Amino acid sequence: MSAQKPLSISQLAHRLDGEASEVWAVHDRALDMKAQGEDVILLCVGDPDFPTPEPIFYQALAAMKRDRTHYSPAQGELALRQAVAELESKTSPHPCDADDIVIFPGGTNALYSVFSCICNAGDEVVVPDPMYVGYCGVFDAVGIKTVPVPLKAEANFALDMDAMKAAITENTKAVIVNTPGNPCGNMMSREELAELAAYTHERGVWLISDEVYSMITFKQRHVSLRAAAAQLDNVIMVDGLSKSHAMSGWRIGWVVAPQSLVPHLTNLAGASVFGCPQFIQDAAAFALRHDDYYVAQMRDEYKKRRDFLVARINEMPGVSAESPDAGMFVMMRTDKVAASGQVFAERLLDEAGVSVVPGAGFGDVTADYVRITLAQPIDILAQAMARMAAMLNGDSARVAG
Repeated sequence: MSAQKPLSISQLAHRLDGEASEVWAVHDRALDMKAQGEDVILLCVGDPDFPTPEPIFYQALAAMKRDRTHYSPAQGELALRQAVAELESKTSPHPCDADDIVIFPGGTNALYSVFSCICNAGDEVVVPDPMYVGYCGVFDAVGIKTVPVPLKAEANFALDMDAMKAAITENTKAVIVNTPGNPCGNMMSREELAELAAYTHERGVWLISDEVYSMITFKQRHVSLRAAAAQLDNVIMVDGLSKSHAMSGWRIGWVVAPQSLVPHLTNLAGASVFGCPQFIQDAAAFALRHDDYYVAQMRDEYKKRRDFLVARINEMPGVSAESPDAGMFVMMRTDKVAASGQVFAERLLDEAGVSVVPGAGFGDVTADYVRITLAQPIDILAQAMARMAAMLNGDSARVAG
């Protein structure tokens, strides 16, 4: 009897087989410790700690009662696409139509779909360093080669426009920017976005803007790439409700794209996810039209937490933090007290029972930083900072909150 021929696994699957990034190693160990009953404070994940606002929840419930529990169009329900188009039209000189929008189950799936439609394996994409760690899986799955461009850490992680332009070559298929940024909370100005949009348009390069933190800004209002760009032929904007509306588990995101790309995105959505749930889309449409009060409440609370955390960090010996302009995180510099952010994060967990994310997972620029989430109330942040201060002041014993 002949040996059975080995069953094959795709190249795409193997591209995701690489060693797990150390970015989540500390968090995973913290979860194990907490499961075993140890007193651990988790300051890692950017999942809002607020409940989804009740009116949104009840809209979903009402939609289910109306039997809105069946297949939806691959491009997304018209009512939600119209709500997104209304939002974009209010903030941009360019009119936006429902036909310019495709709905996806979350921002990550939206980004995966965009890159699947515009890139082939081996194509180059210019990315900021640091960048959102979730991009790594998307790039690996599609087979993209990334060209990182360091942000200016000394200027609170501002974009280096000259370096970004210099990184674009004949091999560049796309550029992605994240504004407001994760992990650093940096924001691009209208002028920067317009300049980059014009340059990429001239070079025949796609420009993608990830704007999922667009409603969580502290210093000034967010300016969308779509509002800043003079021409939209190469402009792709990705957004969603996970962060701004505390709807991370609802899985709703969208892409606003040129008509040359929309049919391809729709085809991919139809072939892969086959539409998002009707009742969730109905609730999302309601959320976008009736969200001012709830979003403002959450944004104000994040600002209070940011101010508390930055002030408390800067009181401690050897560590420091700048105030981010937006987002749900604070980056803390650790090079005066540890060989790297990874070393600091491991020590903080072992000695103080506090879990943060090592900055190296986001890029080389933040190798000496750790990322601390604002998705915890101030009383929990205060306990965590008290433990950190005790460790930095030489008390190696675990400090109770």
